[in-house]
Amino acid sequence: MRIVIAGGHGQIALRLERLLAARGDEVAGIIRKPEQGDDLRAAGAEPVVLDLESASVEEVAQQLRGADGAVFAAGAGPGSGTARKDTVDRGAAVLFADAAVRAGVRRFVVVSSMGADPHHEGDDVFDVYQRAKGEADAYVQGLDSLDWTILRPGALTDDAGTGLVRLEARTGRGPVPRDDVAAVLAELLDSPATSGLTLELISGSAPVAVAVKAVAGN
Repeated sequence: MRIVIAGGHGQIALRLERLLAARGDEVAGIIRKPEQGDDLRAAGAEPVVLDLESASVEEVAQQLRGADGAVFAAGAGPGSGTARKDTVDRGAAVLFADAAVRAGVRRFVVVSSMGADPHHEGDDVFDVYQRAKGEADAYVQGLDSLDWTILRPGALTDDAGTGLVRLEARTGRGPVPRDDVAAVLAELLDSPATSGLTLELISGSAPVAVAVKAVAGN
């Protein structure tokens, strides 16, 4: 498969790129800074320099044409203010979804946030972030042209992955290694039966493949 990842230099994205490349997929990662390209190449991915805060839908669609799947894993990141929560966590996600529709890419997976809610109240940066992610999720959920799955991980850690997770519509809060988030994303891309699902993810006792098959109804 050819997979295009928005936010290709993110910590989860780099892990996902390694997994996909190792299994023989062709992977492209969209990045803002050319100097990030070497890290993507080391992970086995093709770097695509494109700023999702200023690019047009057609410019993004050009990078998506011919892809079998797309993953939105971009984020304004820690230290960013409320303005970039809107332009990246909401705006770039909407742009990437619209571009996937235009490019005819149906399989679309979103890395969201546990607690994301378009009606989340408050003006602190984290409140704005949760609202922006919720608005982005709601937009994607309304697109019939996409076979979307939204993944909402719990508290992310850099612990080594265990390959054991809990993946359900509602898990309650808990930690999860970024390694395991990437493994679940790779499995979701191969599981179109999870289309239309919004799922929470924390560490648990089920092997990744088993957990994905369970939510897919297999």
